Amino acid sequence: MINKIINGQEKIGVIGNYLPRQCGIATFTTDLSKALTNELRGENRLINIAMNDRKEGYDYPSEVKLAIQEGDRGEYINAAQYLNENEYRAVVIQHEYGIYGGADGEYIIDLMKRLEMPVLTNLHTVLENPSFGQRKVMNALAKYSEKLLVMSKKAFDILARVYGIPKEMIAFVPHGIPDTPYEEQGMYNDLIGLEGKEVILTFGLLGPGKGLEVMIEAMPAIVKKNPNAVYLILGKTHPSILEKTGDVYREKLKEQIKGLNLEKKVIFRDKFVDPDTLIRYIKTSTIYSIPYLNREQITSGTLAYAIGSGAAVVSTPFWYAEELLAGERGILVPFRDSESLAREINMLLANSEKRQNIRKKAYDYARSMIWSEVAKSYLKIIAECKEKKNTDIFPTKKSILKKDKREDVIASKKNYELPEIDLSYLKILTDDTGIIQHAKYTIPDLTHGYCVDDNARALIATSMYYKLKGNGEVYPFIEKYLDFLNYSFDEKTKRFANFMSYDRKWLENIGSEDSHGRALWAMGVTIKNIMDESIRTIAMDLFASALSVVADFTSPRAWAFTVLGLSEYLEVNPEDLEKKEFQRILAEKIHSLYRDTATSNWLWFEDTVTYSNGILPHALILAGEYIDDKDMYNTGIQCLKWLLEIQTAPEGHLSVIGNEGWFAKDKEKATFGQQPVEAMCLLNACLHVYRTMKDQWWLNEAKKCMAWFFGENDLNTPIYNYEDGGCRDGLDSHGVSKNQGAESTLAGLISLINIHEIVGKNSN
Repeated sequence: MINKIINGQEKIGVIGNYLPRQCGIATFTTDLSKALTNELRGENRLINIAMNDRKEGYDYPSEVKLAIQEGDRGEYINAAQYLNENEYRAVVIQHEYGIYGGADGEYIIDLMKRLEMPVLTNLHTVLENPSFGQRKVMNALAKYSEKLLVMSKKAFDILARVYGIPKEMIAFVPHGIPDTPYEEQGMYNDLIGLEGKEVILTFGLLGPGKGLEVMIEAMPAIVKKNPNAVYLILGKTHPSILEKTGDVYREKLKEQIKGLNLEKKVIFRDKFVDPDTLIRYIKTSTIYSIPYLNREQITSGTLAYAIGSGAAVVSTPFWYAEELLAGERGILVPFRDSESLAREINMLLANSEKRQNIRKKAYDYARSMIWSEVAKSYLKIIAECKEKKNTDIFPTKKSILKKDKREDVIASKKNYELPEIDLSYLKILTDDTGIIQHAKYTIPDLTHGYCVDDNARALIATSMYYKLKGNGEVYPFIEKYLDFLNYSFDEKTKRFANFMSYDRKWLENIGSEDSHGRALWAMGVTIKNIMDESIRTIAMDLFASALSVVADFTSPRAWAFTVLGLSEYLEVNPEDLEKKEFQRILAEKIHSLYRDTATSNWLWFEDTVTYSNGILPHALILAGEYIDDKDMYNTGIQCLKWLLEIQTAPEGHLSVIGNEGWFAKDKEKATFGQQPVEAMCLLNACLHVYRTMKDQWWLNEAKKCMAWFFGENDLNTPIYNYEDGGCRDGLDSHGVSKNQGAESTLAGLISLINIHEIVGKNSN
């Protein structure tokens, strides 16, 4: 396939900054594009789309066919249309948050999600502690790319560990460098006016964070031992810094130089040079110094060029430097430590043999980084992407641009792989007593013990699983969860306790009304699904004993959970008219709340939409069907549609109401923390309507709820754990929760079991 790309007529587009714009990414994109063009062996096989940061743009060369004004969202969409209509076979995007428009550069996603060809995204920044917006953009990049390319092994690790991106989606391709011969140092000194000097060089766009003040502070100790040493600072001030604050940083450096009497020992060359000129400067230098202040830097073009040109590098230990300079390919010194910097530079100036060894090792190591090799790696990955059938957990984006209707775009996002039902993590959370409430990461947290809420959910999940799979191995778990509920019930008060410590001591005599309702729901599901006489008898007795007190409850959700339990019970006991009447009474209580509160634009039962919301309309739909109350049924349908509408993001995915503020009438909806139980309640309700109406719209909505678990959410990140069947605790403002508690895991399991019953494995 790679030969087909090289020798055939495959066309490739490259997006990023481009020379003559003055920045490192512009240089990188220009050099990469030239190398790809050489490898493609054909004219007009590669075009560049350049990013403009100013209205007048730049005087680009002919290979730049389009330019995008970074703040104009429409131009991103137009560029995607151009690439699609002209049948480009792959697109390579150079990504840095700051070069694209929108919050954290989010406008580039508008382009990517419309492309019909494979996309490779090369990441120039990968943050270990991203903001919410940065994390959201990074996960969207993963979602709409066939491969994420990184230029360091550290970046590979961060993407997998911090962002949860599958390792098979990530590829390492080193930073490119020109192919230049290994030559003696100082050979170009006369050309730059520094003949006879020991040149210590730093190159790059100037700005705070470069640490040049630390190197300047080291110069007196260097000059004392090496009078011919000069420090050459080559580069212009970064354009964005110059625009915002002027040349303040350079002026501060000049003041420092004057205060140290180093005017003749520190030289500025205030210019942006082309790669050939830069190489001559590097080969002029005896030492290449990189005194950066920040550790979290995963690539550096100046460092790559320095070792590729055979420089002896002394650097602070930022991530990329640690990687490239390992194996005695350079010397690392602590951050902000001018004494160590001076000491190591003096040592190298005095020890030519040591210096030559470092240079040669660095130069030899960098031979795999020359641009022709990097271009071949890009083309190989493009070929592999075209061969590979996309089976990643991230949805595919086939022909989204050609679909104009919003619902078609939404439907195209449902192309996820439905995993098999995995009870592994459920078993980890369960001990001899029952299921443990919480977990620290994926380790059960014993300090919080157990609760009726979660054991009721566990009983629902395992009963449903048995009905679906007929697997008797789950019976001991059904018995265990049922036993916990039975033990929690007080025959005198007719109430369930809820919380139990790990040493099996009840922490309360009477639990919440909601936990009572969940227990009744679990009894109903068990009665319907389990035919074992012992299990069914216990569940029937417990259901009958615990039911009557619900009449005095005031919690709408406790009423709704009970209605759900009664509906399950009545499916197999339709002759029980007393239970049917009780279901009607509870449903009417819920319906009455709606009539008292709802308005034309607030179709809800309360003044605030809070938790487990889907069960309220679900209860009205179930009861309305069973007692043939069309008004009640229609209210439930209308309310459920409204609930889905207010929890659908503009992009079409589910965005459930978060518990960090809920959604009060006439207020903004809270975005975080979104909990799996909300998606589960909506999914259950939608699937029930689909079962009775056979309307595809409801199945699509249920699948949208399921896709929320798999990454179709506000963070574009899966919370379902494909390795053990567990589920993260939710979406928070700082990212996806790392903990896998019982409630979230069971919400995921119940949702997955429910949708498996309808659509089966690998259904779309």
